[in-house]
Amino acid sequence: MLTLADVFEALTRVRPKAANSLIITEGAVDSRQVIPGAMFIALPGERTDGHHYVASAIERGASFALIQHELAEDLPVLDLRPWMSDSVSFEHKLAGLQAGLAKYAGSLCLLVDDSLKALQQVARFWRDRHNVQVVGITGSVGKSTTKELVAEVLGQRYGTLKNKGNLNNEIGLPLTLLGLGPGHQRVVLEMGFYVPGEIAFLCDIARPRIGVITNIGTVHAERAGDQETIARGKAELIQSLPADGVAILNADDPWVKPMGKLTQARVLYYGLEPTAELWADRVEGLGLEGIRFRMHFHGEVLHLRVPMIGRHSVQTALRAAAVGLADGLSWDEIISGLRSASVQLRLIAVRAENGALILDDTYNASPESMLAALNLLDEMDGRKVAVLGDMLELGQYEWRGHELVGIRVSEVVQELVTLGERGRMIAAAACRAGLPARNITELETVEQAIEFLRQRLAPQDVVLVKGSHGMRMDRIVAALEVRP
Repeated sequence: MLTLADVFEALTRVRPKAANSLIITEGAVDSRQVIPGAMFIALPGERTDGHHYVASAIERGASFALIQHELAEDLPVLDLRPWMSDSVSFEHKLAGLQAGLAKYAGSLCLLVDDSLKALQQVARFWRDRHNVQVVGITGSVGKSTTKELVAEVLGQRYGTLKNKGNLNNEIGLPLTLLGLGPGHQRVVLEMGFYVPGEIAFLCDIARPRIGVITNIGTVHAERAGDQETIARGKAELIQSLPADGVAILNADDPWVKPMGKLTQARVLYYGLEPTAELWADRVEGLGLEGIRFRMHFHGEVLHLRVPMIGRHSVQTALRAAAVGLADGLSWDEIISGLRSASVQLRLIAVRAENGALILDDTYNASPESMLAALNLLDEMDGRKVAVLGDMLELGQYEWRGHELVGIRVSEVVQELVTLGERGRMIAAAACRAGLPARNITELETVEQAIEFLRQRLAPQDVVLVKGSHGMRMDRIVAALEVRP
């Protein structure tokens, strides 16, 4: 496990023996999530400053805290800044750190110039201390589900570490790597993207050997730019791979397929056409029972049924299988991982009090994920209702993205309920495409939607609830879901 000695060595290149026995259980940036023995990293932010919560983190059991300025509370602080310079001799650093540790009693705060950079430096050091193979995953849609399924496949043979939740940025990825231990041989890391250079920076810390790119869509275009800029940013993953690595690319995506020319690694294409090295056909959606399809690889044909919801999930299965093949797993191991029931999906099916089936896909929304959810709704039996909210951060693709969703809505549902200003774009497009105006209801608030649905839903209805996380449409599901 990570120790204080490792932190000292990462930041100062000196390893005091007295710190070898001081174990760090994990890293945390939220004082409410601290567990005993954790190292709390105090980060200044736009809304609040983590330094205000150092005392709270210590009360919860944190043994150490990384800080970048003095604290209001009277807590023991060891100033590492004088010992982080390369100009200071090894002997001087060691003497200073040992003297500082001699005063240590209980929890200790480590003062550095920049607590985030220090976290990243420790994570890079800790990753380099472990002989593990890292899989990096990025793309506009499907990163998290792919991460979960890849980890499940690799977990059939190897001890595997993965990001928790959406810890996929310059903070979350280093926190994940701090969890590396002697039982890990593989690490599966989702990598998020907002600005050019971000994924290259994450790869410098994680050093992936296998890279997976799911697709290039319009999600976060408001911050990241147009699709060309997004594609260049995502391609940083495969550009970072070593020559003996493997780039796993979506042959069906016109932005991803050309990336094969940008990497020195071997390229393994997956998709739904025989031109891909690993491909699937005869894809059949079985509603909440999963999907059935044929998988082809180098002349082999496998007939599979996996418990993943929606025909679009075949792409996730192909990606996970491709990682398994690239890592030398057997088909038995790969299939066992694909069929695992423990894979966490963001879309959850629950029952309303009157028996209506609610498809809760409220985590987030983009045109691509919205269309995939509507395709799943189309597979279901019953009267189909869509409750859709704004898709945020689409930038220049805002109008077109909502327009495409509205057109697909008109082909799938019998009733549409929209929330928000942008939801009105979906409603207008659905009406133009042929959904009768009497079957469209435009609302402003979550509370209005809850009241409307309570009065409107029938037991045979299947209801898709989806919108960007900022719309907080999860409250609709929580209000309608039957309680045990």
